[in-house]
Amino acid sequence: MAGGNPLLNDFGKKNATTAPGSYQDPRYSPEQLERMYSAPAAGPAQTGRMSYDDVVVRTSLVLGCVVVAAAAGWFLPVLAFPGALVGLVLGLVNSFKREPSPALIILYALAEGLFLGGVSGIFESMYPGVVVQAVIGTLAVFVSVLVLYKTGVLRATPRVTKFFMVAMMAYAIFALVNLSTSLIGGFDMRTEVSVAGIPLGLIVGAVAILLAVYSFVLDFENITDGVKRGIPRKAAWTAAFGLTVTLIWTYVEILRLLSIIRSMSD
Repeated sequence: MAGGNPLLNDFGKKNATTAPGSYQDPRYSPEQLERMYSAPAAGPAQTGRMSYDDVVVRTSLVLGCVVVAAAAGWFLPVLAFPGALVGLVLGLVNSFKREPSPALIILYALAEGLFLGGVSGIFESMYPGVVVQAVIGTLAVFVSVLVLYKTGVLRATPRVTKFFMVAMMAYAIFALVNLSTSLIGGFDMRTEVSVAGIPLGLIVGAVAILLAVYSFVLDFENITDGVKRGIPRKAAWTAAFGLTVTLIWTYVEILRLLSIIRSMSD
């Protein structure tokens, strides 16, 4: 048969330009396939996975809300107490939520900002300059831990983490008992109790700052592990919440520590 099968002839023409054993997707031209092959691999932004940039952006947003609310609390210290209560409730809610809620995290930041602004204003009126010192101290702790973590000097280990959890429970019990005695009987164990002539507040404050340091290490460890495993981008809100909680805690403890030292020198 001189003409042969038209379909087979057409197939032969299409494959005449293709090397034996190769396959040419009819949906794409060779130029399109070459561009697709040469394109860079999809990053976190394209795959919806968390990146370090996501954590930085969301943490900056949350801390910005804290600062804005703190400015309001500074001029309206009466808002410090309700801010503390709302912040405590929202902190617990955000801690136990399985899925992060950006709205609740922002509300937590605003409430804590009101508390920090009011408390900072009160301490500043008693000990001028103490707030700037506390801010510098907090930033120094954060940057130092970050550098030591990035260089591999500080790392979280299971044994230390277990000790950290026990110490945190003990600290939480002390804080609740001291809050109760302060509100009911006006007795603040941090300043009224001394150990070998050293105010208990100095000892507790030093231990709390060490706990905050390890809390930063755990925060950095969770962020690094999350980015490596490619967890969803929304988890960046959880990371931002954790960093904000630790930063606020560190600031409050340093502020208390400095105020006790200043009261001893007056």
